[in-house]
Amino acid sequence: MAASKSKKETPLMKQYNQIKAKYPDALLLFRVGDFYETFGDDAVRAAKILGIVLTHRNNGGDKTELAGFPHHSLNTYLPKLVKSGCRVAICDQLEDPKQTKTIVKRGVTELVTPGVALNDDILTAKSNNFLCAIHFTKKQLGIAFLDVSTGEYLTAQGNDEHIDKLLQNFNPSEILVSKKHKQDFYALFGNEHHTYFQEDWIFQEDYAHETLNKHFKTASLKGFGIDHLHEGIIASGAVLHYLSETQHHQLQHITAINRIAAEEHVWMDRFTIRNLELYQSTASNAVTLIDIIDKTISPMGGRTLKRWLALPLKNIDRIKQRHEVVEYLLQHEDKLQKIQAYIKQISDIERLISKVATGKINPREVIYLKNSLEAIVPIKALAEQSENDSLKAMGDALHLCEPLRAKIKEMLHEEAPIHVNKGAVIAEGYSKDLDELRGLAFSGKDYLDKMLARETERTGIPSLKIASNNVFGYYIEVRNTHKDKVPEEWIRKQTLVNAERYITEELKEYEAKILGAEEKILQLEQQLFTQLVVWMYEYIEPVQRNAALIGQLDCLCGFSQLARDHKYVRPEITDSFDLHIKNGRHPVIEKQLPIGEPYIANDVTLSREEQQIIMITGPNMSGKSAILRQTALIVLLAQMGSYVPADAAEIGLVDKIFTRVGASDNISMGESTFMVEMNETASILNNISDRSLVLLDEIGRGTSTYDGISIAWAISEYLHEHPAKAKTLFATHYHELNEMTETFKRIKNYNVSVKELKDNVLFLRKLVKGGSEHSFGIHVAKMAGMPQQVIHRANKILKKLEKSHSSDELTENLKEAQDDEMQLSFFNLDDPLLEEIKEEIIHTDIDTLTPVEALMKLNEIKRMLIKKKKA
Repeated sequence: MAASKSKKETPLMKQYNQIKAKYPDALLLFRVGDFYETFGDDAVRAAKILGIVLTHRNNGGDKTELAGFPHHSLNTYLPKLVKSGCRVAICDQLEDPKQTKTIVKRGVTELVTPGVALNDDILTAKSNNFLCAIHFTKKQLGIAFLDVSTGEYLTAQGNDEHIDKLLQNFNPSEILVSKKHKQDFYALFGNEHHTYFQEDWIFQEDYAHETLNKHFKTASLKGFGIDHLHEGIIASGAVLHYLSETQHHQLQHITAINRIAAEEHVWMDRFTIRNLELYQSTASNAVTLIDIIDKTISPMGGRTLKRWLALPLKNIDRIKQRHEVVEYLLQHEDKLQKIQAYIKQISDIERLISKVATGKINPREVIYLKNSLEAIVPIKALAEQSENDSLKAMGDALHLCEPLRAKIKEMLHEEAPIHVNKGAVIAEGYSKDLDELRGLAFSGKDYLDKMLARETERTGIPSLKIASNNVFGYYIEVRNTHKDKVPEEWIRKQTLVNAERYITEELKEYEAKILGAEEKILQLEQQLFTQLVVWMYEYIEPVQRNAALIGQLDCLCGFSQLARDHKYVRPEITDSFDLHIKNGRHPVIEKQLPIGEPYIANDVTLSREEQQIIMITGPNMSGKSAILRQTALIVLLAQMGSYVPADAAEIGLVDKIFTRVGASDNISMGESTFMVEMNETASILNNISDRSLVLLDEIGRGTSTYDGISIAWAISEYLHEHPAKAKTLFATHYHELNEMTETFKRIKNYNVSVKELKDNVLFLRKLVKGGSEHSFGIHVAKMAGMPQQVIHRANKILKKLEKSHSSDELTENLKEAQDDEMQLSFFNLDDPLLEEIKEEIIHTDIDTLTPVEALMKLNEIKRMLIKKKKA
């Protein structure tokens, strides 16, 4: 059977199948002439992702699916394949088809995966493209992140909650996991990530140490401060192994590996990161915090800002240093504008220097690198001349890279093309041999002009013309009126309507000389450019340091711009445990309001001794959630080093921010809303510290009213009695919780005020002392367009329930309300039932009743009568 199949295979398909067998998990782009072709299942997949035509070919009797695109469109189609989660093996022709009589030699030159990409069309300028590996053990997990496009390499280890938080923060494009732990990964982290499962032997400690030490040319990993991270090291080794597996061997730009120091940064669990909508939102077209605060100009600045937002500082001195730089730049607007103008001229030098290391840089990009380094010269001078110590230190640390700039300037044309084989890459005067060859190749016009003059005089033909084409090179064209004067030694090559074309021995010799010179020019330019790129290796680390410093400076300039544009103030960070915000605003919501509508600012004061827990009641839609979120965002911005949206803010250093806001349903993973809510709340209660900020929104609403009130009460009591005395904002619509202030001295009641008009409610969105009496939920339902019949019935039930204020009376009333409904079916068909029906009909507004509502009303009366009949 196998033999007969192999007979049917064409040589091309045999070669394809051999290469495909080496990359079974990748989509193989197979270069055939001017096209990249895909076959079989790959073709079906590619056609669907790219929207290209799927055809069939008969391959020795077998019907094979086929889909392809022109090779020059690779940069259009490759990003789409990779972003959809494909691993793409690019198989190129390794020899010139004209130079072989057998099948062209082919091989995979690059394997591009979601986490391993150097292609600018795949990468996003202001985001890292992290490849991640996770190593599972019974004790804890190890994790590593590597961005091959920038050289950043990070590792950490911890429990699954810590790893989940890091996945949220770093948002890797691809995650590597051992095949053995496939189900463990899905159980903990879901299946929405691009994952690739590898053999278990890759995740071994000895192999990881060997891989890392070999790469860094070290004897141990102590110098990087990660030698104690056993699980982290194994994950790091798996990442590096994967790079070699994907044909990435030139990695000189990966110069260090760093530990993610969790103890240095504010802890936010994954629920908090999601609830605060820092980078992304579940709502479509929603504006996130990063959208509002990102005033950075450079790609390095954009990536640094995301890192700062993911990892806010806990060190007061470092936070103050950032605030001082922002203040200095605000006070010296001329310097701020100058620095920003120079940063605008800087390309993505971090990724450009990585391209140097990986051999992927082109001449145009080397010029961009030189121009960027030149823009750093005045930035360095401005920073060094400033009166701020942090700015001075940054200026001192910037490397001028003078020899590198001088070398590029000396070697390359300022207008160098993208591709080396286009010529005009090396500057004139750099290479004597190259200049001679160029003289030969490009002085042709003079030579041809002289030849033309000489032949015109010798033959007496006045209208001779010398030109060239791709078919037979240079030729002499003679009009038909003079063809009788053509010398015998000229060889006729082409006859036109009005003229004939000839070649001569001299022209053939000249052409060979020219073509030879052009070929040598391209070879020499390629050789010289390669030498330059290799010489540039020694500047990888200085340029990387410059990129990091420019990223930080860009962020701080961005914070100054943000403060100036949006009227933010400098927060005071102290080592106390108190939090005082005067007229705080939500940074995102205030920018989404219609023009002219002011944002209602609010004060928030929390202290462990007097006002530890604020119980916020108030109607739905009144802005309780906004007050909770803005408090967290103000703290977060302050500890990132930014100014904050408030009139004033005094913030006792916070080490953990916990939020439980809104229903983040996990039904897709088989959990109810209430279960998810309880999981998240349990995580908070088990991890609070004395410097924690806890924000709880509507806890307990996923279950029955009594359960909900009981759980919310117990949680509040637990937070109050816990020795950590964590600062807490608790928004609830359970007004019964207002009674807690009578028992627990550090719980204070506040409400978001409303103004009741005759038939309406005005939401004032102002936080005031005291509890709220109503929820106005029925009013909100009316605003939403709920059928009038439902609103009427809800108001009737509410009136019965509102007879009481205490929990015991509420229970009795609810029971009484239920009993009233049940008793209706036991009445005789006499006054009480008729009275009930009469009430229903009288309170029905027939003018506004829709046909469906009328039928529903009729059905309700019918049901009351049927109950009586059955009884």
